[in-house]
Amino acid sequence: MDQIQILPYSPEFNSHFKSINTAWVEELFSLEPFDIAQFERPEEVIVNPGGTIIFAKLGEEIVGTVALYKTGEDTFEMIKMGVSPSAQRKGIGMILGKEILEKAKEMGARKVVLYSNTKLIPALRIYKKLGFTFVVPEAGKYCRCDVKMEIYL
Repeated sequence: MDQIQILPYSPEFNSHFKSINTAWVEELFSLEPFDIAQFERPEEVIVNPGGTIIFAKLGEEIVGTVALYKTGEDTFEMIKMGVSPSAQRKGIGMILGKEILEKAKEMGARKVVLYSNTKLIPALRIYKKLGFTFVVPEAGKYCRCDVKMEIYL
């Protein structure tokens, strides 16, 4: 089996960030203006304001991605973790999760929050294994989500 390689953000990977995530967002939710902005202009919306995106490469194919969106001085939101259908059940979600939390620490994060939905039960299991705990979700721009989790680093 090929080794999974984690790659830092590069504008050349933007199309992968969009393609890997668009399918599941459209399937389970609907694309909102903020999703579209993240996919069309990730450098402007996520990276330049203090966040980051990483990618998982398996063989010659980019098969996964996840991002950190800066929401406060030492708080980030984990967003848009996606794994391509060809790479499901290979542990890539867990690898991406561990890597992005390490990156969060390097970036000075004390807390990482994520919003999800009970429709994404496999993802919720991964987040719990990473150390996230459930908290009461509050209404906000992610009102389509019914789960809020957070981890203190």
